[in-house]
Amino acid sequence: MADRRLQVFHAVAKQLSFTKAAEVLFMTQPAVTFQIKQLEEHFNTRLFDRGHGRITLTPAGDLVLEYAERILGLSSEMDIRLAEMTGEVGGSLLVGASTTIAEFMLPTILGEFKSKNPQVRPRLIVGNSETIETRVSEHAIDIGFIESPSHQPNLLTEESCVDELVVICSPKFPLARYKELTPRQIVEFPYVSREPGSGTREFTDAYLHQAGITPDQIHTVIEMGSPVAVIGVVETGLGFAIASRASIANAACMGSIVAIPLKPRLTRALSMVYPKEKFRSRLVSAFVEYASHRLKNFAT
Repeated sequence: MADRRLQVFHAVAKQLSFTKAAEVLFMTQPAVTFQIKQLEEHFNTRLFDRGHGRITLTPAGDLVLEYAERILGLSSEMDIRLAEMTGEVGGSLLVGASTTIAEFMLPTILGEFKSKNPQVRPRLIVGNSETIETRVSEHAIDIGFIESPSHQPNLLTEESCVDELVVICSPKFPLARYKELTPRQIVEFPYVSREPGSGTREFTDAYLHQAGITPDQIHTVIEMGSPVAVIGVVETGLGFAIASRASIANAACMGSIVAIPLKPRLTRALSMVYPKEKFRSRLVSAFVEYASHRLKNFAT
């Protein structure tokens, strides 16, 4: 219902990039540029300063962004409230999740929820915890599931379940013979790490730091961008990793890796995040309730 030019402007203003805004909106970059040009002509003023490979909002752009967020928010709320008058739970459901949750927990939950509510059109966006937080903060997705504490002051956080992180390695790796491992025991061995921005990486780094282990003492041989990739490397015997129990259950059952608890245990709360100010539809509320109940099954 809201002016498409305003929607495009909002995406560019949040991303401060025409290219990234085009990706978020599933548009071509020339189409995004054209919409912004039309809006600037409508207001007869520049909304962005362009130069040195980057863009910034002009004072006029700041003012338009303030109103755009209010207008788009009200437009979305109106659409949702009118749809809910039919009495059915339905519509578009945009869910974001960090990789461990997205790959090993949410597919089943989303599938079950869709089966119970045929009118719902779910879409799952996957990224690391930092990326998902940002997308929720920008109102690009309805709700996010992350593996680390929220760093965004405008987001509410609700704990979903508790997850344990364990050492994983090939059955032939030297650490495989242990029943439990301390940080000091693992530090001398080659380490397969997650990428910066990963919730698993953040928790692991904090745990090792608390144990008095500095980054230069850790022999990182490779960084991987997903738990599946980490497991694949560990299976080769290149090194050990620290991963979620939920993410390694199948590989451990098949015997391609072994899982060893840390001492002291390393656990974390997996959380849902959503904007403080944004109206929450009955659809989102229903999914939050359902997902919260199902995620308890993954608690340690």
